[in-house]
Amino acid sequence: MTSTTQTTALAAATASQWPALPALGNLDAYISAVNRMPMLTPEEEQAYARRLRDHNDVEAAGRLVMSHLRVVVAVSRQYLGYGLPQGDLIQEGNIGLMKAVRRFDPDQGVRLVSYALHWIKAEIHEYILKNWRMVKVATTKAQRKLFFNLRSLKNELKAEHAMTDGESYRSALTDAEIDQMADQLKVKREEVIEMETRLAGGDVLLDPTPSDDDSAYLAPIAYLSDHSQEPTAVLESRERDALASTGIEKALDTLDDRSRRIVQERWLNVNDDGSGGMTLHELASEYGVSAERIRQIEAAAMKKMRKAMTAEPAAA
Repeated sequence: MTSTTQTTALAAATASQWPALPALGNLDAYISAVNRMPMLTPEEEQAYARRLRDHNDVEAAGRLVMSHLRVVVAVSRQYLGYGLPQGDLIQEGNIGLMKAVRRFDPDQGVRLVSYALHWIKAEIHEYILKNWRMVKVATTKAQRKLFFNLRSLKNELKAEHAMTDGESYRSALTDAEIDQMADQLKVKREEVIEMETRLAGGDVLLDPTPSDDDSAYLAPIAYLSDHSQEPTAVLESRERDALASTGIEKALDTLDDRSRRIVQERWLNVNDDGSGGMTLHELASEYGVSAERIRQIEAAAMKKMRKAMTAEPAAA
């Protein structure tokens, strides 16, 4: 059985075998319920752990998990400063607790609570790093150490210096404080500066919720998007190019000679400044008809060309 399958089975057993923890509708009720769960004595803990290790007893695993849910709740409170829901932190911590129970060896001479703390915190840390920001801020071991220690150490140093120097609290780090933090955390000075900068900056929505003010026009989406490469715009541009070249030529081929010449003289032989080409009266004199008749022929020819050009993309 894989570790994922074992964890899933353990979770199902935990939920079904302990009727003292019913379905709850809110976090406060859940915390109150788990705090009322009975704690195991060292002897009971050892017995259940051996049953799980030696006989793969899922019910025993459930007893171990349920008796330590209050530990997860207590640990989750330490990470409320990151702005993530406590319910989610507890959920991730419970996964770490189940992993610890599955790996716990009762012959190591330590209590389960001491062994499980590492696994609970590891799962919560991973959840925070994935969800605290849209962009990950800590990927290496040194960065993780900075992420979870920089804020508390910074507050301690600021409070200490404020008391010593009689100054008010300053948010920016001084060079001496950066050096002191780098020394205490055993990381490079540059890493402290980089992490402090990344933690101080907030996420910026690319496309904020529309509002009555002009903030949407200042959002990154307004100046980062390249409308020229938008798929619909690209297709429209290609279609215009096709119609401007082969499309017009093919549409002209559908006309008789007189209609074709009238369209060419009226629309295609015109310069950029509007000069060139022939007027309605000039064409009327050449063909021996009225200017109104030339206009009618031109209108009919244009209508026929539009119909041909509209059908061209579908035919292609």
